[in-house]
Amino acid sequence: MTTITVKAEETKRQVIQKLLIAGVNHQHAEKIADVLVHADLRNVNSHGVLRTEHYINRLKAGGINPAANITFQATGPVTGVVDGDDGFGHVVADIAMDHAIEMAKSNGVGMVTAMNSSHCGALSYFVQKAAEEKLIGIAMTHTDKIVVPFGGKEQFLGTNPIAYGVPAKRKKPFILDMATSNVALGKILQAREEGKEIPAGWAVDENGATVTDPNKVVSLTPFGGPKGYGLAVIVDIFSGLLAGAAFGPHIGKMYDDLDKKRKLGHYFCVINPAFFTDPDVFLEQMDQMMEELQQVPPAPGFERVYVPGEIEQLHEKRNLEQGITIASSVYEFLTEKVQ
Repeated sequence: MTTITVKAEETKRQVIQKLLIAGVNHQHAEKIADVLVHADLRNVNSHGVLRTEHYINRLKAGGINPAANITFQATGPVTGVVDGDDGFGHVVADIAMDHAIEMAKSNGVGMVTAMNSSHCGALSYFVQKAAEEKLIGIAMTHTDKIVVPFGGKEQFLGTNPIAYGVPAKRKKPFILDMATSNVALGKILQAREEGKEIPAGWAVDENGATVTDPNKVVSLTPFGGPKGYGLAVIVDIFSGLLAGAAFGPHIGKMYDDLDKKRKLGHYFCVINPAFFTDPDVFLEQMDQMMEELQQVPPAPGFERVYVPGEIEQLHEKRNLEQGITIASSVYEFLTEKVQ
């Protein structure tokens, strides 16, 4: 597979143009492109602009509402619900996080669920938004079944990611964004696109046996065995049940039934450290904690200790200067002329 390196702003413009042609309004198209390019800048290409074609296919099939009337209802001083009206999840999630941030600024905590949504992209985008406001951000979302429960042979859970963003004083925020499966499905799709094998333990075939050929993948496995399995259920409770949405095998499929609305749920929580402790001391201690972690002597075979999110931040710094690398097939889709 061949790749091409393109400046991030140019790629963002191309994604926006594709979405506009497909009938998405400019404000929503810009937000979607921003979230996708954010992922590519961090080298999380599985959640980057390669998803554009799928979103447009689902939109054209009727599975996403291009004219969604996204609404917010406050249900208490620190709680609220966003109804996405079956629009783009990136926009729905962004609105939900904005409301959680505002409540946390005023009242110390903000918790918002989102319903009637669709795939929202990399959760790191939303928790980073909170961290940049010197707030702690938490985000969860469920996905359709692809992961076997620990001890089980058949799929039941999604990759069900969870993310945290914690601010610091001088250093970049601590960003933890992870699937509760051994790997995100997007990594499998990327390996297929690139014609590469996957590590053993990432996924299994129809018999529950480990495979390294991404084309033979039927199900993913939870990370850490019963621990990842337990966290995946928690994510389904918070972003599914608490949001009045479906869970596990009842969630609409991402790559099938493109004409059907997925009705996904998300969960966002924002915490204002100033309501619990001295905010300056908190930020200074975050700096200290991360610095001390980085100073831990590396184990054999490791260059040094990184804190969660640091490697992605280093990728982002480099890619902002040099450009993001995407598959040539993705670039061709983004630049092809409409007949």
